[in-house]
Order: sequence, then C-alpha cells, then structure tokens
Amino acid sequence: MNEYDIIIIGAGPGGLTAGIYAGRQGTRNLIIDRDLAGGLGREVPEMENYPGFDNISGLELIEKMKAQATKNCDLREMEEVTEITKTDGEYRFTVKTSKDTYQSKAIILATGSSHRHLEAKGEEEFKGKGVSYCATCDGFFFAGRDIIMVGGGNSALQEALYLKNLGANVTVVHRRDEFRAQKHLQNQIKEAEIPTILNATVEEIKGEMLVESVVLKDTKTNELKELPINGIFISVGYIPHTELAKQLDINLDESGHIIIDKKQKTNVDYVYAIGDVCVGLKQWVVACGEGAVAATSAFEDLQNQ
Repeated sequence: MNEYDIIIIGAGPGGLTAGIYAGRQGTRNLIIDRDLAGGLGREVPEMENYPGFDNISGLELIEKMKAQATKNCDLREMEEVTEITKTDGEYRFTVKTSKDTYQSKAIILATGSSHRHLEAKGEEEFKGKGVSYCATCDGFFFAGRDIIMVGGGNSALQEALYLKNLGANVTVVHRRDEFRAQKHLQNQIKEAEIPTILNATVEEIKGEMLVESVVLKDTKTNELKELPINGIFISVGYIPHTELAKQLDINLDESGHIIIDKKQKTNVDYVYAIGDVCVGLKQWVVACGEGAVAATSAFEDLQNQ
C-alpha cells in the first residue's frame, strides 16, 4: 500500500525525529529523502553541544537516529519528491517521486537547505578541483597544503579546526571585522593559532587544472591581494529548499524561509514544516525539537478531524 497517515519529506535530524514520534503514536508513516538520510548533518565533523554527547560526529549521530526511526516508520532514500498536489477525500495529498506515487493525510516538510555559494569568479569552474563546501568530505586531501576557510559562523570555525587537525595549513577569511561564531569557537581558533584575515571577500579563484591562488578584496580599502593556496573551503550560510512549499502556496518570509506557528503549522491545513527550511535558529537540537512538535501536531489534527 502507498497510503500513509503522515509523509515526512526530508530525512535530516528533524525529519528522522518526526518519524520516531509519529511512529510511536501508532500512525502509518513514511520518510522520503532525495539523498542519504542525514543531509548536511552528515558533513558535521564534530558536535560538542548536542545533549547527551560530549563529542560526536554528525554521521555517527545520524546513523543512530536512522536506526531508531526505521523501527517506527518506512524510509525511502535516494528518492526525490517532484510534486505534491492537494486531493479530495481522506488522503488530502498526492506525493509524486522519481520512483513512485503516494497518498497522505498530512505532510511534514523537512526539506532542509543547501550551501550558499560565494558567486566569485572561478568558483564553479574549480568546484571539486580545490573548491569545496564540505571539510569532512574533502579535508583529507589537503593535509600539509595551504587552504583558506571562508566564513565567520559556527560551521566555518568548526570546519577550520577540523581541517587544522587533519594537518592542513588553514587560514580563516571573513568579510566582517569580527566573527559571528560562538565565543568558545573563537577562543579555540586562537588557541590553535589559526591565522585569520578579516574585512576581506573572495573576488576570484584562479588556477590551471586545480586551484592555485585566490584574489582577496579588502572591504575597507578595496585593495586587491592575490594569495597562493591549494584549496578553498566555503561556509557562508545556506539556501532553504522551498520548491515543494511553493507548489502548495505556503507562506514564506522575506529570506525565503517557511513561516510556521508554535505547533510547526504552515498556512496550509495539515502541512507542517521543520528544520533549516523554516524561520528560526539553525541548530540540530532545534530541528529535532521541531520534528517532535510537528509529528504530535499532525497526530492531534488527524485525531480531531
């Protein structure tokens, strides 16, 4: 049967938590993800702020959550949802994917986000040839090499520390005069003696077959400086995946994130949203909490219909 009470689109931390809670409520549920479960969470090298673990990688925690979720609901990985339409009757939504079609009474959107690009000259040309958005994926190849990490948030500094531990000669480049990351991460950068270049943006990435240098622009003086490097890692924020939300005419805010209430409800009945695709703090523990709330809200609404 392809009929479900709740379909959760996205198998990141929030989506997996929603699956755990939904399954324990006795409903028939399905999680669908266009990639492997975990999404960007698989790329997190180390977490020191997830309750219950002093230190754990995103991949390890995802595998634990996935094993727990699949005890409570069905999971389809590597299956992209292409269309959601409203229908009449008990099953209000038709969900079409790259492999099948499903019916559902309620939808939880946990579609996440993707890495924001710099839009610098040479960025697309050298992607996979020295330009990377994932330290845990590609950091191993840069041991002993000169690289820069672009960004000033938690993720950027966490990945800079990870790259340093791998043996890379990493320098952090940030466009502002101070970092946005938590103070303890800034302190760790200082303790690790990782060089920083503030008030600088990447204007161009240069090389022949591979990245060989980067042109930096001083945001105060507009002076250009070419820095020889072997690689550039980029962590400058994320773009929410709201393509499916737009199909359902769900309200978005000015930044393109889904607007939800305290019960994770959108403006469309029986559609809920959680995690990085929503307005709010982009943290793993927040996404998990929102997943629990959304699954409970959906269950209550289905019971009361």
